[in-house]
Amino acid sequence: MIEAKPSDIHGDKPAAASTQGMADHKELAAFAFQRTRMPIVVADARQPDYPIVLANDAFLHLTGYSAEELVGRNCRLLQGEDTSREAVAEIRAIIGAEREGTVEILNYRKDRSAFWNQLHLSPIRDDDGHLAYYFASQIDVTEYRKVQTLEEAEHRLLMEVDHRTKNVLAIVDSIVRLTRSDNAATYAASVQQRVQALARTHMLLAENGWQEASLHDIISLQVSVYGDKHVEISGPSVMVPAPSVQPLGLAMHELAANAAVHGALSHPEGSLTITWRQAEDNGLVIEWREQGIKARDAVPTKGFGTVLLGAVLEKQLGGKISREWTDHGLRVAVELPSLNRVGASLRSKP
Repeated sequence: MIEAKPSDIHGDKPAAASTQGMADHKELAAFAFQRTRMPIVVADARQPDYPIVLANDAFLHLTGYSAEELVGRNCRLLQGEDTSREAVAEIRAIIGAEREGTVEILNYRKDRSAFWNQLHLSPIRDDDGHLAYYFASQIDVTEYRKVQTLEEAEHRLLMEVDHRTKNVLAIVDSIVRLTRSDNAATYAASVQQRVQALARTHMLLAENGWQEASLHDIISLQVSVYGDKHVEISGPSVMVPAPSVQPLGLAMHELAANAAVHGALSHPEGSLTITWRQAEDNGLVIEWREQGIKARDAVPTKGFGTVLLGAVLEKQLGGKISREWTDHGLRVAVELPSLNRVGASLRSKP
């Protein structure tokens, strides 16, 4: 048996404690870790592949694994065929940035039964400030999802809809109708990711009084979900009219999600540069450059993301999108007409 080294980490102090409680807080914390009904696991960030070093009874009960089957393995053993790769990319971005974060992900027990897991990640640092462990708590939200009926969702949606969101509903309708999958969980995850992208731009517009939003904010809001390491976003100040914000935000989400799952953001050596410039007649050209990948790394099939990009950028915003593979990676050029003119056109549609 390998002898443990002296600990170089010290836990957070209790928010409230008596003198005796403070004296016993380490032992009480150990009791709490083991006896809480919330599944908890700790992974060692100083070892390759972040192996599990601690897990409580609740985690064993939730997953169906024994202690011997868990210790020394990575938490990805809970992933399965219908686990969203975008959710996995989001987890990877949180860990890569050594920050706290919460992700909802479809996981699998030892018997391969699925459950929806609200996973919260939090870094633990040593006395020198270096990352030592990752703490992860889980909440099984499967039943919660089941009670969110279609009727409740429709009621909530109708309460929020006004003349400014008719365009959003048209996009959601396209997402629901055009997303393809023979598996309900995969279908739900695909739709959820895109609706969440719309929700992010919806919140951005709400914060700006439904007037307009900065192009930089629209792009960074969607890309930052998958991490900001090796990502550069720059360009002149451009304000996008409200009717064009959500279609453009959804298009940026599709590009970012593809980069996180298949492209530059899925490779440690990859990088992403996004720039834009004004074109003739107040038009706009956005350049999306992914470096560190090759054409053979890309998924060759034309999926719904490609169809959606064409529908949003070309048909709805009246623009043009082109892709080019170079020796350095992928270049995507998005050419858009005057967004003021596009915004006025979208606003006038019933």
